[in-house]
Amino acid sequence: MSSIGTPTINSLPLRQADFATLSEALEYASHGETGYNFYDGRGKLYRSLPYSALYQQAQVIATKLNSLQLPRGSRMVLVAETCPDFVRFFFACQLAGLTPVPVPAAVHLGGREAYIKQLRRLIQSCAPSLAMAPPDYLDMLQSACGGLDVAHVGGADYYEGLASHPAPLQPLQPDELAYLQYTSGSTQFPRGVMISQSAVMHNLNGILEYGLDMGAQDRCVSWLPFYHDMGLVGLLLAPMSTQRSVDYIGTRDFAMRPRLWLNIMSQTGGTVSFSPPFGYELCARRVRPTDIERLDLSGWRVAGVGAETIRPSSLRNFAEALRPAGFKANSFLACYGMAEVSLAISFAPLGREVIIDSVDADHLGQNHVAIDLTVGASASGPSTMQVNPGTRVNHFVRCGHSLPGMDVEIRNAEGQTLPDRHCGTIYVRGPSLMSGYLNEPEITARVLSADGWLNTGDMGYVIDGEIIITGRQKDMIIINGRNIWPQDLEYIAERQPEIRPEDASAFAVVEDDNREVAVMVVQCRQADPAVRSDLAERLRAAVHEEMGIECRIDLVPPHTLPRTSSGKLSRSGAKQDYLQRLQQTTKTAATISTRLPQTSSVDG
Repeated sequence: MSSIGTPTINSLPLRQADFATLSEALEYASHGETGYNFYDGRGKLYRSLPYSALYQQAQVIATKLNSLQLPRGSRMVLVAETCPDFVRFFFACQLAGLTPVPVPAAVHLGGREAYIKQLRRLIQSCAPSLAMAPPDYLDMLQSACGGLDVAHVGGADYYEGLASHPAPLQPLQPDELAYLQYTSGSTQFPRGVMISQSAVMHNLNGILEYGLDMGAQDRCVSWLPFYHDMGLVGLLLAPMSTQRSVDYIGTRDFAMRPRLWLNIMSQTGGTVSFSPPFGYELCARRVRPTDIERLDLSGWRVAGVGAETIRPSSLRNFAEALRPAGFKANSFLACYGMAEVSLAISFAPLGREVIIDSVDADHLGQNHVAIDLTVGASASGPSTMQVNPGTRVNHFVRCGHSLPGMDVEIRNAEGQTLPDRHCGTIYVRGPSLMSGYLNEPEITARVLSADGWLNTGDMGYVIDGEIIITGRQKDMIIINGRNIWPQDLEYIAERQPEIRPEDASAFAVVEDDNREVAVMVVQCRQADPAVRSDLAERLRAAVHEEMGIECRIDLVPPHTLPRTSSGKLSRSGAKQDYLQRLQQTTKTAATISTRLPQTSSVDG
């Protein structure tokens, strides 16, 4: 096994996901030399899995799964740790006619019990016949399945110990589900996105041929979790569907040592990798001059960025920090997508520096029209602004044109299609769309029309066919009839020297008199009460000065703000936690009050 595992160059002629099914794509890839490679937290290669070996092993496992004689399409929950076992069982399901269901492999601050409850909700939602987890998660999976009708629960060795079934394999067909993908939002009410083989293959072909123009010299690197659409579709299925090698590090290893991502890119000659904005920001903060001296990132052709509203400052900081290592700002590739469309909706042009649209924030909030204030803006340098004194400015990134076959419309609340630079809800239509949400016909009908249009729930506008994302519709804060983007409040907080990017989360709560009040939860590293009080007062004053509204400031310890399964900050989770803290504080105050000595109102 070489130091970089499977080779970059393949003897097999490259095909860009022009297959009918995932199993057909794997069968073709198995005739070459490329494959998956797994690295530990020290950056050491511990396992290579060429597509040839993967195909053989997946076939063997599939014959053992078939010995259980389950109905076709039965679901198998797979705890999606970044490891070879997940990959082998995911493709075994493809070959055995079963539906794999990747679920998170992440125990957050809530700890073991919170994770078990989350797993149990997902298992109750999808009603699997089988469940598999790697050793570190097996006991928690077994606890989560306790009392539920799951016929078989075990690790890889349990299933590999089954007898083989002699009947020929019958892989999943184009009209059958390829997998069930849980959205990265609420864990209280999980929604299983049903993606067919034809849908994911159509999206993969668009991504690889038109979005990335994947070539014979390309090699991928990823730290993204396999249970998220960008990690699963973009960095697991896409490399296999173009017969490219890919190098993996664990998501937790990246979070602890962000420089590991850059080291692997340099070591293996990686050319394609993706991250949400916070990943680039984390690297920019942690990388040291001595690290940069050892890195060669000159071959990094595509630094994809998406999965959340793109922060221009995150990209600028990363590009400036890594320029001495050969990283080029025009490697950034802004994109837009979601699990409900398999993965991708649009890509910016390759090799073009990120273009930033700077607009009048107040006019956008009040009139839903993006007035351009920018001349020649990009992520790598300052823009020339046409700004009147007192004008607030929002900066948004152009996410390019939609992929072939994908129609996009911006609509207002009445369902009317809007012209360029008019902000509204983004609707999409095309062959990559989900079949619907599992066992949720009413919710499916609310977002997916009979003629195939999906209400994405995202807000944005279009310029010359390019999509700009401004935020989530459900996150909008409405104060006295005025629309306020939560990002605006969060950016105000991040300008304070003590506050790092993604240390703040803004949302609205409803008072007893039905008024909406803005709240911002801010992670604070200071313990001194006087310093904390000063920070809270500065934040309140800054929000009032710039936005003209009152805002409650709730300071919390570092690492308190909740995140979704994809690593994004969860405003809904932050709101839920805030309300729970508020309720607990109220209860504590009431308890103290009942214990205080009571004074008589009658003179003695």
